[in-house]
Amino acid sequence: MDEDAAGGIDQTVDHADIYDEEGVIRPSYVAHIGAAIADRDILTLKQDVANLHQSELGDLLETLLPEQRRALVELLGSDFDFTALTEVDEAVRMQIVDAMPNAQIAQGVQELDSDDAVYILEDLDEDDQNEILAQLPFTERIRLRRSLGYPEESAGRRMQTEFVAVPPFWTVGQTIDYMREDQNLPEHFFQIFVIDPTFKLLGSVDLDKILRTQRAVKIEEVMHETRHAIPATMDQEEAAREFEQYDLLSAAVVDENERLVGVLTIDDVVDVIQQEAEEDLLRMGGVGDEELSDSVLSTSRSRVPWLLVNLVTAFLAASVISLFDATIEKVVALAVLMPIVAGMGGNAGSQTMTVTVRALATRDLDIYNAWRIIRREMLVGLINGAIFAVLIGAVAGTWFQSVSIGVIIGAAMIVNMFVAALGGILIPLMLDRFKIDPAVASAVFVTTVTDVVGFFAFLGLATLWFGFG
Repeated sequence: MDEDAAGGIDQTVDHADIYDEEGVIRPSYVAHIGAAIADRDILTLKQDVANLHQSELGDLLETLLPEQRRALVELLGSDFDFTALTEVDEAVRMQIVDAMPNAQIAQGVQELDSDDAVYILEDLDEDDQNEILAQLPFTERIRLRRSLGYPEESAGRRMQTEFVAVPPFWTVGQTIDYMREDQNLPEHFFQIFVIDPTFKLLGSVDLDKILRTQRAVKIEEVMHETRHAIPATMDQEEAAREFEQYDLLSAAVVDENERLVGVLTIDDVVDVIQQEAEEDLLRMGGVGDEELSDSVLSTSRSRVPWLLVNLVTAFLAASVISLFDATIEKVVALAVLMPIVAGMGGNAGSQTMTVTVRALATRDLDIYNAWRIIRREMLVGLINGAIFAVLIGAVAGTWFQSVSIGVIIGAAMIVNMFVAALGGILIPLMLDRFKIDPAVASAVFVTTVTDVVGFFAFLGLATLWFGFG
């Protein structure tokens, strides 16, 4: 409980009242808030919702029905925490923002850090952006326009434009007094940046260094050169990799003239890492940037293109089977066993492909170790192929009382598992070489290769073995 300025008691909701033991928001809490919305009980909403953490409010917004979300925002008014909009799916965020007048959005984003404000504004139409920005103070408007001017998913879009910067000739004492007295500094920061009169970045000083240094010492004596300044145009995934490699908590963001324009912090980078990982996972499944809150039509629309591609590749595999229709007519067992060969090859290829795509994304796989990894995957494919050739060959031979069937499917299994391992690493490497995202396109090509090779090897070997032509 926190005592407010008026002397009253501000009731806050305990975390355990919102989430169950598994971290899922409680239906009873959602029902309670839903009833308060239906009754337009503003007092209850301000008591039980207005003081939630932004992530908790985001979870609540995603759980409520669309009409309940809009009503909740309307009833809370100025007590609604706009930061929560950065915690929800894009579809939910746009539903809420579209229902708000631009004047309310302008009022809300003024209370946000610049990176959160940009996160909300960047998805709006240009006309709405301009109308909202026109209602902001001049300095804030210029900062947000500059951030919005950088490419999507760049460090410039994710940076905060609020930072602490001082000249090199200031003393530590002057810097400390400045931080104590200036009311416009960001609430949280880890470094103080050192700049020249043109705002060119000279270096930085960690806060712990400031606290351990005598007041009379000049900043230039304790600063260190900024070794990991991030260009504003750098892709956010590349920037996140810098944080990961050098264990950074924050990093300066500079423009093309090396002038300080913002700072990237670890909390934003964690969001970027999660976002990029989700994107890669969804793309490998052929569902683009789909979200759970998307409508039926938009979900269907995002999935249809890749299903069409899969349909084309399925016809390609079917055309291979049609080449051996005479063999299948004479040996019906082949039709029963064909899916096993193709399925095992597809699974083996997916395993190798997943490891390869991830290694490319993290840059663990490059030109220097590619051949060693290719050799390793080839050997793994041969070993696993031999193991399953014996298992499946024995089962198939016993099932159909035919040693020939067992030998044929065993040999086909070795071939397809080897090709699957090879395709699983070479296809992503080639796509990456031609600047095509391997997370998006690899799965279709790998599956096609394993299906075509699997069917051709199995049916081709059977045709040769039994002498059909």
